Amino acid sequence: MTSLVEARGVGIAGRLSPTDLAIKAGTMVAVIGPNGGGKTSLLRSLARTEDAVGTVTIDGQEVDATTEAQRRRLLAFLPAAREATWPVTVADTLKFGLGVPDSGRIDHLIGLLELERLAARPIDRLSTGERARAMLGRAIAGRARLLLLDEPLSNLDPYWVLRTIEIVRGEVTSSDSAALVSVHDLGMAKRFDRVLLVSNGAITADDYPEAVLGSDRFKTAFRVERSDHGWAISPASADPRSLP
Repeated sequence: MTSLVEARGVGIAGRLSPTDLAIKAGTMVAVIGPNGGGKTSLLRSLARTEDAVGTVTIDGQEVDATTEAQRRRLLAFLPAAREATWPVTVADTLKFGLGVPDSGRIDHLIGLLELERLAARPIDRLSTGERARAMLGRAIAGRARLLLLDEPLSNLDPYWVLRTIEIVRGEVTSSDSAALVSVHDLGMAKRFDRVLLVSNGAITADDYPEAVLGSDRFKTAFRVERSDHGWAISPASADPRSLP
């Protein structure tokens, strides 16, 4: 099957080494890794922000050669920061994610994300979790072919962690698109089709969830291993003499 996304030599100097990546349509990919390992840099390089190098082709179109309107149909990027400084309503925030006006789509998202009582409220007056849901709505509003979501599960209560994964899965399935999602909760990685482990500015593992989470490369990157209680510090990492 031809890949929906083909990335060649993407990277950001000093943060992510030139990297190749292919993603098939209908796939949800979790991006995991230690803090500062390069997860956000991978997403930003694919989103073509900052000084990203390399090429990204989505649905046969090279992103750097597209217009802004075309690019919005190809990809949507949700940054990890959830700050909102303008008193824009939640409903209007969702509209910013559309390429063309579509009131039906906005109504659908308001219901999907349970934002009915918040729709007319300024987004800068919401709690962090409420704002995260509104920002997610903006990211998925335009039905982009590739969703790049940086920590969308952060600051959410357990219901919304699970519901967010369901919503993204629904969008990917219904649009035959793909999603690349960075996550900190390693337990959530099992709910994805594929896991990328990013460490020291490079993808060091790329496989189905159980294979990555049980690998030696995982233990090396995170310095933890599985235990009866979930995770435990690996013996080598617990010895100060083993640390760099």
